[in-house]
Amino acid sequence: MTAAMANLNHLAIVVAAVAAWMFGAIYYGILGKVWLAAQGKTMESCKVENAGRSTLAKAFPFVLSFVAELVMAWALYGILLHMGLMTVRGGIIAAALCWLGFVLTTIAVNNAYSMRKPMLTLIDAGHWLGALLVIGAIVGWLGN
Repeated sequence: MTAAMANLNHLAIVVAAVAAWMFGAIYYGILGKVWLAAQGKTMESCKVENAGRSTLAKAFPFVLSFVAELVMAWALYGILLHMGLMTVRGGIIAAALCWLGFVLTTIAVNNAYSMRKPMLTLIDAGHWLGALLVIGAIVGWLGN
């Protein structure tokens, strides 16, 4: 680890992850029914699936999402730091390129092999694009 990464701005990373998590909550709050339909599910079928699960099991995806966003914010911080692009513009561009090169491609391939509907790919990829853009802008802005 470089000296610069040892002195990273933890607040920037946490704020970026919280903002990205909140973006996801709003995004899926708006597109939740369409997202469920793209999976071939309904709210009723989800309630049945979750009926026997513990509170911890129900909370796990939300916690995992936040941890993933912390890791993304930390990684994007490192990319921006090492590339000397610690600006809002640099953060947004790096986030968009990471999304295009790694996230969109991974989601598209995984969903294609599992024969998921293209709408599911569009919705999930759109979420991660938004989350990464939020992370990139905040880390680029607060990172120094």
